Formats: sequence, C-alpha cells, structure tokens
Amino acid sequence: MINDVGFHTKEFSQEMRLLLALLEVNHPNDYTFEYWELLQDVDWPHFIQLARHHRVFPSISRMLSEMDGAPIPSFVTSLFQRDYYRNTLQMLALSGEMEQLAGVFSEHDIELLFLKGPVIAADLYGDVSLRTSCDLDLLIPIQKLAEAEALLEGMGYRKDDYITTILNDWKWRHHHITFHHPDKKIKVEVHWRWNPSPSKEPSFQEQWERKRQSSLISRPIYYLGREDLFMFLISHGARHGWSRIRWLLDIKKLANQKLNWPRLIALLRKHQYSDIGGQALFLTAKLLASPLREEMRPLLTRKAGWLAEDTMFYMERMVNLHSPPVPQDVQKYHKKYLFSLMTPRQKIQFMTSFLFPFPEDAETLPLPKKLHFLYFPLRPILWAWRKAKRQAA
Repeated sequence: MINDVGFHTKEFSQEMRLLLALLEVNHPNDYTFEYWELLQDVDWPHFIQLARHHRVFPSISRMLSEMDGAPIPSFVTSLFQRDYYRNTLQMLALSGEMEQLAGVFSEHDIELLFLKGPVIAADLYGDVSLRTSCDLDLLIPIQKLAEAEALLEGMGYRKDDYITTILNDWKWRHHHITFHHPDKKIKVEVHWRWNPSPSKEPSFQEQWERKRQSSLISRPIYYLGREDLFMFLISHGARHGWSRIRWLLDIKKLANQKLNWPRLIALLRKHQYSDIGGQALFLTAKLLASPLREEMRPLLTRKAGWLAEDTMFYMERMVNLHSPPVPQDVQKYHKKYLFSLMTPRQKIQFMTSFLFPFPEDAETLPLPKKLHFLYFPLRPILWAWRKAKRQAA
C-alpha cells in the first residue's frame, strides 16, 4: 500500500478537520481518541455551514446520530435531521422525474444515460438519501438534441437560453443545455459531452456499450459503466477544483468498488485523464483516508501530487464557483489552475481556439450569416478594438 501523500492540511480549521474525520470512517466505533478531541469547543454554526457547502450533510447527519454520548448540541442534530429529511424528499422527487424522463425518451428511441443524481447515490452509497443532487444530468447523442428539446418542452420544461454562438462553436465550447420546470422546481441538464473543449472523452456509443442498468426502479434506467463513471467524476471534480468534498467522497466510494484498474488506467491514458485521476486518488487518500493500492501506482505521478496540492486553495477558502460574482482573486487563480490541468496537447488546442471567432465578434461587427467566415481574419482587429474601448472606459 502507498501512503506517502505529501501536501499539508495544517491550515484547515478545527471544524474542517472534524468534518473530514467524520467522513473518514464507516462507523462511530472506528473513532480514536483524537477524533473525539475534535468534538471539544467546536464552532457548530461554522461546522454546519461547512457540511452544507460541501454537500455532505446527509452522511454527517447519519454519523452524528450514531455517536452515542458525543458532546453534540441538540440544535445541531435537529438541523442536520431537518436537512436530511428535505434532501430525502428532493431525491425521491428526482427519482420519480428520472423515471418519467427515461420513459418518454425511450418511447421516442433516444438513447439516454444518466450521469449523476439518484442512480449514482444508489450505486455508490446504497441509499439515495445519503447523497445530494439539485438536478438531473442526462447524456444523449448530439444529433438527438433538437428532438430532446422538443420532448422536454412538451413535458413543461423551459430552456435556459444562456448560450450565444457563432459558426456552431456551441458544440465544443459548451457541453450541456439547461432546462427548468417552473411547477416541479426541477432542473435538467442535457449533455452531449462531459466537459467543454479541449477535454477528450469517449464517444457516446462507447459509453452506451459499457453502460449499466440501475436497479433503483423497475423501468430500465441506464447509467455509466464503472470506469466511465470514474473518468466523468474526476473530470467534473477537477474542473471545479474539488471545491466540494462530496465529489471526493464519490471517488472514495467508487474506488472501493470492483474497478478494472488495468482497463481504467488504459482509458485514462487514452483520454488524457491520467494526471487528474492521480490527483483525485491523492486527495481522497489525504483528506478521507482512502487507501492507495499498488494497482493505482501508474496514476500517482509527481504532477498528480502537485495538482492535488493546488486544490488546497479552494478547500481553505470554502470557494463556491457556482454562485456569481466569484471574487477576482479566485477567478484569477482558477484560470491558472484550469490551464495547469491540461496536457501539452490540450494547451495547444486551447490556445488555438482563441483564433476561432467568438459571439462577441458578431456583436462588435454584425455581418450577414453568409459572411461570418470573415470573422476569422477580422478577429484580431475586433479583439483589439474591444480591449481599447474597455481601457478607455
């Protein structure tokens, strides 16, 4: 077993260390005296805030309820129980909607894979109430997007038209479309890829061939195979700086399943995810006491360790990248961090993408659609014009 994870967590607050300690073990009887010491003089409002921010309050609620004799104020257990109850209702509602969506898409011959949500909660945690989800993420073939949009609108969903595009750049600059149901208060994200460019990932057909069927409900519900799920979860978590512990807890649960490590490592190398795979394993080992086994060694590179250490910026600050406005120092760091995740080939592809026209170019100089090809030679001039205007302002 490999245990030499080098980065430090000494800057973490007592409440953060307690949170991680509670997530390290599977049962309160596994705790040592050191963990019980962390329960002394806790800033409980801050602890609750951390558990909610990191979306791990269902697991924390379950663990605290099983700790007989622990010095935990009643208001803390009551708040966690309330959150746990609300989350259970939310997950049951999402499960029902998931079943409806699977039925409608199946009737119209649209192959559909669920990326997250209740199926992942049931698979990784054995109980849908032990994981949080605020929406449903679907993956479909890109050629079925228009048909899927019509089906969702027929079910009462409304599309969030936040994507602006030129010369079909939406296909690679974006990766999903968002829909909201005003009555059910449910959000659905329809993906045609896992992440924006320059990510490299398996084709939909490859993922479909490796799919699994969930036993959560009687209707056939399909989701990613174990190795594909590992790749998707690490790519998603890494892109968000692992700023929520729940994503690492998912990896810990998945790594404890019967993964085919030789196949997984081959897939990670093929799709340029090896370093972030190692990053995820280093983080789960350091923060959640997940064992690093010999079969994982090819992923545990020096760069993976550096990338893991880089995420401490997010952990120490309780960063929320999903709620604008994001502080400028966080934005600046995150841009550099995302670039560091890329392989040399991806960095070249990313830099080259700036030569492709942006929707802002069409706003700066509107042209008829048949002349949009002119934005390629005009792009440097239009970019310089916008920059000069901003500086003047």
